[in-house]
Amino acid sequence: MDFHDVWPQIKPVLAAVWIAYLVVLAGWIVLQKREPIATLSWIMSLALLPVLGLIIYHFLGPQRIKRQALRRSRSRAGLNAALPAGLAPSADCATVARLGQSSTGYAASTATRVDLLVDGAATYGALLEAIAGARHHLHVEYYIFEPDRTGTLLRDALVERANAGVRVRLLLDAIGSSRLSRAFLAPLLAAGIELAWFHPARLRWLWRPRVNLRNHRKLVVVDGVVAFTGGINVTDEENEALDPAAFHDLHLRLEGEVVRWLQLAFLEDWHYATRVALRDEQLWPALPAGRILAQVLPAGPDSPWEAIHRVQVEAIHQANRRVWLVTPYFVPGEAARMALSSAALRGLDVRVIVPERSDSRIVSAAARSYYDELIAAGVKVFEYGPRMLHSKALLVDEDTCLVGSANFDHRSFRLNFELCLLLHDADLAGRLETQLQADLAQCREIRADRPKAPFLSRLGEACARLFSPLL
Repeated sequence: MDFHDVWPQIKPVLAAVWIAYLVVLAGWIVLQKREPIATLSWIMSLALLPVLGLIIYHFLGPQRIKRQALRRSRSRAGLNAALPAGLAPSADCATVARLGQSSTGYAASTATRVDLLVDGAATYGALLEAIAGARHHLHVEYYIFEPDRTGTLLRDALVERANAGVRVRLLLDAIGSSRLSRAFLAPLLAAGIELAWFHPARLRWLWRPRVNLRNHRKLVVVDGVVAFTGGINVTDEENEALDPAAFHDLHLRLEGEVVRWLQLAFLEDWHYATRVALRDEQLWPALPAGRILAQVLPAGPDSPWEAIHRVQVEAIHQANRRVWLVTPYFVPGEAARMALSSAALRGLDVRVIVPERSDSRIVSAAARSYYDELIAAGVKVFEYGPRMLHSKALLVDEDTCLVGSANFDHRSFRLNFELCLLLHDADLAGRLETQLQADLAQCREIRADRPKAPFLSRLGEACARLFSPLL
């Protein structure tokens, strides 16, 4: 008996198995109650790849896992007993700030000083200076920490302070910082630095993996009085003093009451990763109020509210004169596209700045698929050419800006743990405007009357757009 003889009997069995697979798979995905387009995209993708697709979805799909949210909420509850008075929501705040507070639990605060740091050299210089002045503790949290010249410089600075009696805690993402070897980490551990990993790989996670749930935050708190956050990791790739082609990016140095909320963000992540609640009163020094309105916005897959996404969309809706957005990865959802195009149709100055050459070809292709729709509404789209643009900022009107780690895409809005600062200050907004003007001078505007792209390029962009909810 050969294959042709048994095929008629096998064929209906295989068809029944495949149909059962699709029914179970579709029910599983539908019950997660994602956006309809994302749900349909995953069902179609997995239907075309019966086994491989299931494996891909298991490890890389949009895993808003209930256990994840439960563990995070328990972590916050366990930490509450160690917190000082004063870290409580406020009933007196503006609309956007109230939205941020309701979706994060972090109240609006103030800063006495905010420095806008442009590129890695300036950021690392200010960071090393602050670290050298630490007297009690250093809290350091990064997505990427590379064992290169920049990483070694920062490592040695932390080791020096630890040897001087400063308590140093270092929290790193297990995938973003996976290149760190035992030899590189040995001086840190020998100096008594406490090292923790965010979602480290473990065998028991094979069934419920966390590959897609990464800690994308960049945060340093020095003695509870100075803090750094933004988009710059620890790597030569973002240090133009060492690499002329380094990523172009933005970071913040902050002082004032807002540092208490950044301290809280670190302590929540530390407790989540280690289950250790820190109760040292010296973590919470008295800090003066400032004139700069500042609100910390943490967001992640542990919350259904997509706080950073919501605040950005609301800020765009409330804009009266301009909306300038700069992001390395531009894959907007329907709400974000509607907000940008509506602002342009209202006659506002709406500009979107993205890299000409991204480090992700599929994300760049997906981004370009949105150009025509936005340009038709009056949005001005610019591609930055000299280097990889890694800046993540939103400038609204004359006094509102948002700077942090979150890209303008589905991954940052839904899957990554992100951290941004919402700031209201005309002087700071003016400094950000000056920087974005300098960036625009090195951009090429994408116009409606540009030459039509080759067919294969347009087809690739259209296909990438289909997968945009999955990116």
